[in-house]
Formats: sequence, C-alpha cells, structure tokens
Amino acid sequence: MIEVAGLSVDRDGRRVLDGVSLTVGKGAWVAVVGPNGAGKSTLLQAVAGLLPYSGRVALAGRTAFRGRERARTIAYAPQNPVLPEDLTVFDYTLLGRAPHLGYFARESARDRAVAEAALARLDLTGFAGRRLGRMSGGERQRVVLARALAQQAPVLLLDEPTTALDLGHQQQVLELLDELRTEEGLTVVTTLHDLGAAGQYADELALVSGGRIAASGPPGAVLTADLVAAHFGARVRVTDGPDGRPLLALERP
Repeated sequence: MIEVAGLSVDRDGRRVLDGVSLTVGKGAWVAVVGPNGAGKSTLLQAVAGLLPYSGRVALAGRTAFRGRERARTIAYAPQNPVLPEDLTVFDYTLLGRAPHLGYFARESARDRAVAEAALARLDLTGFAGRRLGRMSGGERQRVVLARALAQQAPVLLLDEPTTALDLGHQQQVLELLDELRTEEGLTVVTTLHDLGAAGQYADELALVSGGRIAASGPPGAVLTADLVAAHFGARVRVTDGPDGRPLLALERP
C-alpha cells in the first residue's frame, strides 16, 4: 500500500531524513519509533504529501494525485493540531467528509451518520455539541482521531495518537486501530513514544535514528536491549510475553 524509497527531507537548512526506505503492506500496522528529534513526524508528513522531499513515495502504486484524491486515500492526524476553539466536536469531525463532497455540496445524511459513528467509536458521542475550546488535551486528541476516521481513507497516518490520553483511552484507541486494520483492511502507520505499546500492537516497527532507518522488522527484532540502549540511551530488560511479543521493563543501574 505504501512504498517509500530514498526519501530525504531538508528543513531550515538541515537534513532531517536521509535516504529512508520503507514498505507497508495493505492492512498492516507499522509503528515508527525512535528518540526525540529523529525525524518520525517528518516522515509521516512527507508520506502525507505535506512536505517537499526528494525520493519516491507511492500509495497503492501511485505517486501523483489530483484534487482531493490524496485526502480520499490518506487520513493524517497530527500530534499537535491547531483546532478552532469555537467549532463543535461534531462539526469538526464532519470536516473529515470534505474530500468526499463535490464543490458547493452540502453534507448528506450519510455523511452525518459516518461522523456520528466515528464519535461513538471513540466514546465522544456525549461531547458532540461541546466546543473544542472547552475540551481537555486528551479529549481533543480523540476528536482529531475521530475526524481522521470519518474520512474513511484506506490509509491512516497517525502521529502519536495516544499523546495526552489516560491509560484506559490509550488502550481504547490502540484496540480500535487494531480492529480497523484486521476487520476493515485499513493500513495504519503510527509514530509512538511508548515502545511497549508499539511492541504489543504493531506488525512491524521502523526505528528511526539520526534521520535514517536504524532497524526494521517484527517487534522482537527491533525491541532488543542492545538497540534500545544504543538509540534511546535506556537500560531495559526484554522478555517474551505469552504471545511471543516483547515486553520491556526499565532497569535501574
């Protein structure tokens, strides 16, 4: 579904990504992990077509899109979006339907139903009429994800989708993403700070460090004590969970 080859991005005169290559299959979940400033968010923005880059990015074999085609293919949710404070939760979520509307067209009953369903999946139905300016950081994060879901694009690019969420809502979001890809065939690419969560949910991990892919593959191949120490400067103990996925625990010196 996604093919990235030799991707390089310069920002403010500095090379942030250098020759990154990555393949994400249809219906797969790839978690992009790495230390702060490694280029994880930049990678998602480039794939979403929001930044100039050199190299190749193909979505379902296509490298060029016209008009709203890209927005019908990719739904992107940034980590720190700027939200209009006077807009209601429902109206903001409904904006996710814009790529499916013709010029000057109004939202249909189906569009409204899609938005309502997205809010319900994220436990936000009771907030539909609330203005965004009155939402907490975690609630706003879920609203951003609801808008992305309402877009009904086959590819979800989510930059730190669990940021500011409490533990219960973190799990809710991660379980929902897993459900969407397994039951509806969506392709999911997320950045995640939480290595434990990445190891439990993603099919594959891509470790970005210094603007390059330092390691990639199944969670057990990337989340090793040596790689975590080398790229995060952290001491961890890694054990296998009941399903064979890696479990990480910090070790004190």
